[in-house]
Amino acid sequence: MSQTVSPSLTAAYREKFPASAKLYERGKRVFPNGVTHDGRYLQPFPVYVEHALGSKKYDPDGNEIIDYWMGHGSLLLGHSHPAVVEAVQSQAGRATHPGACHELEIEWAECVQRLIPSVERMRFVNSGTEATLMALRICRIVSGKRKVLKFAGHFHGWHDLLIPAADPPYNTGDYGMPGITGGVLGDLVVVPPNDLAALERAIDEQDPACVILEGTGGHWGLVPMRGEFLRGVREVTVRKGVILIFDEVITGFRVAPGGSQEHYKIHPDMTTMAKILAGGLPGGCLGGRADLMAALEFDNRYGKKMKHPGTYNGNPLSAAAGVAALEVVATGEPCRVANDMGLKLRTGLNELFERKEVNWIAYGEFSGATIVPNYEGPRPRSDDFIPYNNALEKLDIKIDQKLTHAFRAALLLGGVDFFGWRAMLSGAHSPSDIGRTIVAVSEAIDLLRGESLIS
Repeated sequence: MSQTVSPSLTAAYREKFPASAKLYERGKRVFPNGVTHDGRYLQPFPVYVEHALGSKKYDPDGNEIIDYWMGHGSLLLGHSHPAVVEAVQSQAGRATHPGACHELEIEWAECVQRLIPSVERMRFVNSGTEATLMALRICRIVSGKRKVLKFAGHFHGWHDLLIPAADPPYNTGDYGMPGITGGVLGDLVVVPPNDLAALERAIDEQDPACVILEGTGGHWGLVPMRGEFLRGVREVTVRKGVILIFDEVITGFRVAPGGSQEHYKIHPDMTTMAKILAGGLPGGCLGGRADLMAALEFDNRYGKKMKHPGTYNGNPLSAAAGVAALEVVATGEPCRVANDMGLKLRTGLNELFERKEVNWIAYGEFSGATIVPNYEGPRPRSDDFIPYNNALEKLDIKIDQKLTHAFRAALLLGGVDFFGWRAMLSGAHSPSDIGRTIVAVSEAIDLLRGESLIS
């Protein structure tokens, strides 16, 4: 019996998902905690998925679940989009790894350039983590400087230099993490988000090689950054001669076809991409100014070349999926629908919370929604609302894990899967999905109240 979720909720959950319970017992024998990603860990056990289509996924017991993970944000078109499926199936029979250059990688790159004009040259990698790692190395080679500046709460992958200060607490000044050395931490400069004066002071005092940020704010808008601040960052970095990297791993091709930089009309020096880039398959990319990307060239102007291997860089399957996906993204329709459904979900949730007199609210931008439980403050009266005046220490916090696991389990009983307290919408979600989701959240609130987990 779970030590986290209440006994009666656990019993109902086990009854609905017996096949997943059995698979989890097998998984625990081969994976730490039985999972292959920290975010998939769930008490009493995660739901396993057998197949997925559009906005839905289906477990081994035949349960239909409205999905708001969307491949950790990579599936703007929804699960198993016909164009992507056809492209991958066709390519799989031709070559999966020729160990050579191929025309598809050029087509893929040209798709990126058409959507994101700031990308003059690029290199494909295998994930967003690899893309940000490459960006930092290039910035150091080009600038001759060592330090890297990031904003507290921004996530840029899990490699050593950028994972510190990605999660709370932020007020201690100590961003040490297990397995990361003090020497590495000495190269990282962390500043609070949405504070231009703090940014400028840090640049003057620390002389960093680059500034990196998420295009809509930490953890994809959990603590939003909006146009005025982002344009201020661009102005400061230009004036100070510091390379600006937009991390568009999540926002790229999602906020708009050209990412957050298209929406806010900002031209960064470098851009990191992944997720939607490869149509849901593994794939990442670093792109930017040609003079910066020249650090990858042999006999370049800097006298130092960044070494760049990578067995699966630009592999044909990911390239085929990426080309197919980006051609659909280029129409603008998936972004429009996903953003519209995001607004509809946030609005419906806030109406529900007020009606049920529960101290929760929903907020967010574009195709995302975040629920804040245990909220103290005014209810939102417009979608422009940001709770707690966008305070980092109020928004980016650790929520009680017992409540978090119970809420997600209760939602799954109603046929809906949130990424914790958050949701990512896609172009495959429909008003019917939103309506069913509101009902499921309402039923989850009743279940949590019945277990005395909320008032």
